[in-house]
Amino acid sequence: MIKSVYMEELDAVSYREAISGGERPVLIPVGSIEQHGAHLPLNVDVLLARAVSGAVAAGIGGLVAPSVTYGYKSQQRSGGGNHMVGTTSLDGATMISIARELTTELARHGVRRIVFLNGHFENYQFLYEGVDLAVGALEQRGIADMQVVLLSYWDFVDEETISSLYPQGFPGWDVEHGGVLETSLMLHLHPQHVAMEAVRTEGPATLPKYDRLPARPELTPASGCLSSAAGATAEKGRRLLAAASTSIQEALAAEFQADLAVA
Repeated sequence: MIKSVYMEELDAVSYREAISGGERPVLIPVGSIEQHGAHLPLNVDVLLARAVSGAVAAGIGGLVAPSVTYGYKSQQRSGGGNHMVGTTSLDGATMISIARELTTELARHGVRRIVFLNGHFENYQFLYEGVDLAVGALEQRGIADMQVVLLSYWDFVDEETISSLYPQGFPGWDVEHGGVLETSLMLHLHPQHVAMEAVRTEGPATLPKYDRLPARPELTPASGCLSSAAGATAEKGRRLLAAASTSIQEALAAEFQADLAVA
């Protein structure tokens, strides 16, 4: 039995034994350092991706690699914009390189099942490109049995849960930045880092259906959030974590076609 689901907490011998055979999935949380208004810390995406990864790994007998802390540039229509102070980003080439190198490094260890669990919307396509390049290179080296899954945790929150958590109507994932979902999860997982008294009550941001460069800072709400977190509660966060982690566990068990014990 492994001592912890978190790779960095294991000694090298325990880690080697845990991944021997290559069947144990290793999850890589990927977040960002991005402003989330005055009520949440800059590392929300890192904390939530790691927590969801931990819950999933515990349910399927997996491991969680150290988190990727920085993410791709915040976009105005999904994260407020890269012009916001505090947001600290990497360019696309760097994100691609990180995904490629982490995939090949874990493969070198003997890992054959990898999951990139994304917690920052803008990361996804760059992670995909990096993994695609890595898998192709590994195949050229004779390693043809890699299985790599990429996912964003919010895609696994079912419609029934969404309806119950947003009784006034769901504003949409595109304006959920700093809103009910992230704040509720933080209230459940890291309440000491949430300042509900600083939550703004303005309605969802109104943004154009296109991107413009350079960004127009005045389009981003002054709070930096794209919807209000006033309806967030720790209980909602508990239900969100349970719904997402259970659904991800089921998806991975089906994808890897192994005797993964879903809790």
